[in-house]
Amino acid sequence: MSASITAYPGTGSIVHEHRLRNGLRVLIVERHLDPVVAVTLWYGVGARDEREQEAGVSHFLEHMMFKGSKAFGKGEVDRLTASLGGSNNAYTSYDHTAYWFEFASDRWEQALDLEVDRMRGLLLDADEFDAERAVVLEELGMGEDDPWRNLSREVGQVLFGRHPYGRPIIGYRDTLAAMDPASMRDYHQRFYHPGNATLLICGDVNPKAALKAARARFGALESRDVAPVNSGWRPPIVHPEGPRRLTVRWDDPASRMLMVWPGAKVGSDDDFALDLVSSLLTGGRLSRLHRKLVLEQGLATYVSASNDARVEGGAFWLFAEAAQGVDPSKLEEALRAELTRLSTELVPAAEMKRVRLTLESSEAYEAETVSDLGDHIGQYAVDQDWRLVLEFDERRRAITAKRVREVAARIMDPERCVVGWSLPRADAQEPQA
Repeated sequence: MSASITAYPGTGSIVHEHRLRNGLRVLIVERHLDPVVAVTLWYGVGARDEREQEAGVSHFLEHMMFKGSKAFGKGEVDRLTASLGGSNNAYTSYDHTAYWFEFASDRWEQALDLEVDRMRGLLLDADEFDAERAVVLEELGMGEDDPWRNLSREVGQVLFGRHPYGRPIIGYRDTLAAMDPASMRDYHQRFYHPGNATLLICGDVNPKAALKAARARFGALESRDVAPVNSGWRPPIVHPEGPRRLTVRWDDPASRMLMVWPGAKVGSDDDFALDLVSSLLTGGRLSRLHRKLVLEQGLATYVSASNDARVEGGAFWLFAEAAQGVDPSKLEEALRAELTRLSTELVPAAEMKRVRLTLESSEAYEAETVSDLGDHIGQYAVDQDWRLVLEFDERRRAITAKRVREVAARIMDPERCVVGWSLPRADAQEPQA
């Protein structure tokens, strides 16, 4: 069993990393500021690992992990959590799935008992399966009734093509309808095992006692070869050649625009640079697009940017909603002018300083609670390398105004852009580029 110890400056924590003989990675983030412990179990599997016919199974399985295992029946996870004064939740992304608990530091080990039983003894009862499928389908329907999700889904499919990144994480009605407990059990066995998992224990713990508790629960589980986990064939990412435009219709008076470009892989130099670009454009009331399009010109009621870095290749998203009565093409023209300015002019030093401080304060905020700190470390642990969190300040300080200009010009090139508009159904006129 391997081990290492690393201080995480600025957070008051020390990270102890271990690898059990069966492949389970254990990260113990020791911090004694509050008598609280967050336990998160991360699996290196998400929507990108699904075959086309099983789209949505990762998210559906996340639901079923709360519906009974051999030692803890239906509802026991939530009942025990509540009885101990804790909280729990889970989420599925394209690249990973995470299950977390938060407890007082004198009772956190209950989370380990629940997690090990879900890993080795998930029931997947047929009646519960059918009942939860209806819940997932209802959730899918709610997403279909959301104009932004609808537009994002259409644009994402154009950007990523046949790669699983182009599919919605929740899947499709036909793939969900075709699933059965046997196929989900196969998926669970393929991916939910120690060699594909990271257990993160964050908070007021004794690291030696925490490791002993983890080894006692998980150490005897079957070891599996990690290599085949993500070795199944999937279509490569093939982005559109040249710009693309699409228009969808919606039954309300709003005009919504989404621009997206092929983005960065997690932890790459472009990933860090695009964080600065995102903050420059829409990070607060002083950001360029909010100040220009919302406050000064009154063309938009809402603007937002997102650097969506992923394991195999991400996306850079830009959202805007036109103010009532504004010609959508005028909004797009003004937005493109600001993007051109970013890609051709150097950002002033004072503005670069403000953006760096904004990002640093955001990082500090993410480390305030043990759950947020554990989530921050855990995401990088499964997607790339958790030690990236130690490099954030240094790597962002190294990004110059010239680097921002170069990245904006290269990544946000109009020839690489997919533009989607969601327009009122009565207005059939598509904005012109």
